[in-house]
Amino acid sequence: LLSIKYLFMLFSFPSPMFLGIGQMAATILILYVSKLNKIVHFPDFDKSIPVKLFPLPLIYVGNHISGLSSTSKLSLPMFTVLRKFTIPLTLLLEIIILGKRYPLSIIVSVFAIILGAFIAAGSDLSFNLEGYTLVLLNDIFTAANGVYTKQKIDPKELGKYGVLFYNACFMVVPTVIISFSTGDFQQATHFQHWTNILFVFQFILSCFLGFLLMYSTVLCSHYNSALTTTVVGAIKNISIAYIGMLIGGDYIFSLLNFIGLNICMAGGLRYSFLTLRGNSKPTQPGDEE
Repeated sequence: LLSIKYLFMLFSFPSPMFLGIGQMAATILILYVSKLNKIVHFPDFDKSIPVKLFPLPLIYVGNHISGLSSTSKLSLPMFTVLRKFTIPLTLLLEIIILGKRYPLSIIVSVFAIILGAFIAAGSDLSFNLEGYTLVLLNDIFTAANGVYTKQKIDPKELGKYGVLFYNACFMVVPTVIISFSTGDFQQATHFQHWTNILFVFQFILSCFLGFLLMYSTVLCSHYNSALTTTVVGAIKNISIAYIGMLIGGDYIFSLLNFIGLNICMAGGLRYSFLTLRGNSKPTQPGDEE
């Protein structure tokens, strides 16, 4: 039991924003060292970098704060469902900002996700206006972050490594200030396990894994669309939603809510099937003449 307790010490860490600062620091360190060793390439800093990156840093802060604030306001299954609104918002922003067009089958799948989310949210017996507002704000910031990241990782702009590096550079100081003002930084520095080598190892590992997660997300957006990245990220929540019903302890069952959850999940799976099938089709050779 003692070894299990030590294994999950990081779960008791009271300062998620401080952990985010560690992940930004790891991102800066890894990419800077890699650039010095010519492993990766991205533009050197100049006066045009903030203009090229804008408004990603502001969106990142809004996404980070609204995400941390919303998780404690809702039950786990309802949080999972309302986060699905990121998908149609991403679809809309891609059409407006990137000028993309999607076939009807993809749009129908997205609207199935919306329908299921509306049914589930409309019959939620633990309605919390503040929680709903925060999570919908988080959806807007997440969708905007995905679309603008897709736009900025163009090699003619900053590239994927430049977006990761400069976004972390510009946001680490404001995040530290916010962490100080909310008391998050003080909670982190007074955490009792800083003298424990195992906890320090877990903290450092989580910082580097945080970088790996951000890099994987940017890489997925680079090779796919922001919408596909959003949907693929949402699929993992299928298991989270159903596990939350069984062991979360805060889910209040109702038939309409349960039906809505299943419609929402089915729409997400349908989108994934259509996207994977479309990507697997061989390109038809055109008439050479």
